[in-house]
Amino acid sequence: MKTICFYFQIHQPFRLKRYRFFDIGNDHYYYDDFNNEEIMHRIAQRSYIPANYTLLEMIKNSNGKFKVAFSISGIALEQLEIYVPEFIDSMKELAKTGCVEFLSETYAHSLASLKDPIEFANQVKMHDDKIEALFGQRPKVFRNTELIYSDDIACQIADMGFKGCITEGAKHILGWKSPNYLYNSAAAPKLKLLLKNYKVSDDISFRFSNYEWSEYPLTADKFIGWIANTPESEQIVNLFMNYETLGELQPRETGIFEFMKALPRFAEEKGIGFATPTEIISKVKPVDSLSMPYPISWADEERDTSAWLGNVLQNEAFEKLYSVAERVRLCDDRRLKQDWNYLQTSDHFYYMCTKHFNDGAVHSHYSPYETPYEAFTNYMNVLSDFIVRVEAQYPAEIENEELNALITTIKNQASEIEILQKELKSAKLEKQQAKTKVETSKSKAKVTANKNTKATVSSKTTTKV
Repeated sequence: MKTICFYFQIHQPFRLKRYRFFDIGNDHYYYDDFNNEEIMHRIAQRSYIPANYTLLEMIKNSNGKFKVAFSISGIALEQLEIYVPEFIDSMKELAKTGCVEFLSETYAHSLASLKDPIEFANQVKMHDDKIEALFGQRPKVFRNTELIYSDDIACQIADMGFKGCITEGAKHILGWKSPNYLYNSAAAPKLKLLLKNYKVSDDISFRFSNYEWSEYPLTADKFIGWIANTPESEQIVNLFMNYETLGELQPRETGIFEFMKALPRFAEEKGIGFATPTEIISKVKPVDSLSMPYPISWADEERDTSAWLGNVLQNEAFEKLYSVAERVRLCDDRRLKQDWNYLQTSDHFYYMCTKHFNDGAVHSHYSPYETPYEAFTNYMNVLSDFIVRVEAQYPAEIENEELNALITTIKNQASEIEILQKELKSAKLEKQQAKTKVETSKSKAKVTANKNTKATVSSKTTTKV
């Protein structure tokens, strides 16, 4: 039986306000609250909320046969809780159906997996704690920022306990192979890989309302027919896309919601089902292993990381940001740690991309800046102020070796404290048990004495009579 796996990504960054050189050291608030609120409200009203109700209707009308998965960054969840709490409520309603799976990712939607394994692991845990607190699910399948994946990252993902990972079905990796199978990682054989079928995903995301497309208009029966006509052995079709596809990238008037609602009915007619990523990796056996020595992503023709780290500007900002990672982890300043998360978001580096910027490419479409150079200057001004704040707590004069030694000392002290607390707890328990034992013995002795006293009195009474 052929199976469709739908997964939607939800992410919005905390966009930075215009931050001048002269603001460094004087203004420690970096965000464009007005723009962030306006964008989140607009997208939620046009896309996220109506899409949630559409999917809920699809689940109910199909008697639970329609399944879907979401990957929601922690950064997006924070903004949704602040600006659109009704979306969180509608997502909780979806979660209650049992037909929705939440995927793991980095809390800050960051590129930490490419630079800092400790930060990467911390953010994944932070994200999954947030998902579990809000929706009552602990993610079991991982989806990295921008679908970035490599053999090295696979090992990190497997070490964190995940059984499956979602990534791009990149042509230069697959070659003649199809993305419509389950694979496993060559570097971490127990990690199963679900690969995005970017052609059919993009048919919905980017070509659905394109009048110049040869297949326009795209109807639900035509789309399901394409999937049904794939080779019999190809049992999985992974449709991965941004949630804004529904209502924002493809506005309501294009018929995108009606298209979605019709999919389960036509799928059932063709004997095609729906499943979540966890259901697939638990039921389907991998057909082959894939090795990816270099990082891949969903972006551009290259399907690599050049959209975020492809030029000197991006790499300069990236290296400078992570140069203070150890110091930030040492501090307990809540505001500083919050800014650290917000500044790691991959969007900031995406805005600095110079590839095809002037020809109307997707990079310029999503950027709030007029040029990548403006994006770089603004970010670096903010980052300079942030680093001043970090170094106020842990001065730059402290070399990394000293810092690492300090971290080791702190960790050792923490371990010693934990051991001592356990010993103290054990000692208290033993003392309490001993006290209880003594009190029990006293009670037994008292009861025995009372019995003896009663027996003596009874004997004297009998003798007297």
